Amino acid sequence: MDSSTHTMLAITWFGLIGLMLVFYVITDGFDLGVGILSLLRKRREDHDVMVQTIGHVWDANETWLVVLGGALFGAFPEAYALILQDLYLPVMVLIAGLIMRGAAIEFRHSVDHGPLWDKVFGTGSLVAAIAQGVILGEVITGLTPGAVSTAFVVVTAIGVVAGYSLLGATFLVNKTVGSLEQWSRRLALLSAFVTVVCAMVLTAATWFASDIGHERWSQAGIFHLLITLAVGAAFAFATVIASLYLGSSKAPFRASVALFILSFAGLAISLFPDFIPGKLPIVNTASDPSTLVFMLIGVGLIFPVMIGYNLYQYYIFRGKVSGS
Repeated sequence: MDSSTHTMLAITWFGLIGLMLVFYVITDGFDLGVGILSLLRKRREDHDVMVQTIGHVWDANETWLVVLGGALFGAFPEAYALILQDLYLPVMVLIAGLIMRGAAIEFRHSVDHGPLWDKVFGTGSLVAAIAQGVILGEVITGLTPGAVSTAFVVVTAIGVVAGYSLLGATFLVNKTVGSLEQWSRRLALLSAFVTVVCAMVLTAATWFASDIGHERWSQAGIFHLLITLAVGAAFAFATVIASLYLGSSKAPFRASVALFILSFAGLAISLFPDFIPGKLPIVNTASDPSTLVFMLIGVGLIFPVMIGYNLYQYYIFRGKVSGS
């Protein structure tokens, strides 16, 4: 295959990995958000309801992370190797957090140690969210050391925790009733504002402190496209706030999902044509064309099954959870 075909396949896989990341962040994001918010509730009955809202879907949601890791390894092995080499600690912390959460969901029914496992559930969710924020921040800064990069990573970690809390809170608004739903509405408002503030700080830092980011955003057509996405994100944010005040159950979560999708679209545009800014161009780090084609066939078979199963899950377990 010629170089143009390889380039097209590499770009296609960059888009597919971005799509997998969006699916993971949205589906497992509200799971992690529910876990994070559980740390703020003291009543065991509330913990029971919160876990029940995600009890039938959380494990399937995590399969997107497994597929994402496999796709990255096969399609962009250099990026996979560099990320694991430089980000080994946060990746291991992420896995530890997910293990803590999974174990806690299974063991929280213990008569003697149930409250302890509830704390493990919340702590594991928080640890996993922070680790994901650190990984994202390190990738965006091009794995560059320094005080500015460290500050960027810290804000990114806070933003991810706040964003997952927003998804979790709006999901609870959609799935719970009574005092827990009203409490979730208040937390959703707070999380939404913190998420947007972090996004604004990171946007300003990218423009003023990142030469690579400034150069990318200054390219013809890119700035206007990002402005369009920013306007869409602002509308989604306004919809979240308005729907929470107006008492809607479904609209806050849907608008939060839209906010995440638009934000990730802006991130993908900002990173392109590099996988890691200033270090790994997408085309140069991609596998050979035959590998990319073979994987593309596999993904074409797996994607419909995974998406269909997720949709079926949410349809079967739709409706409010009121507890016992």
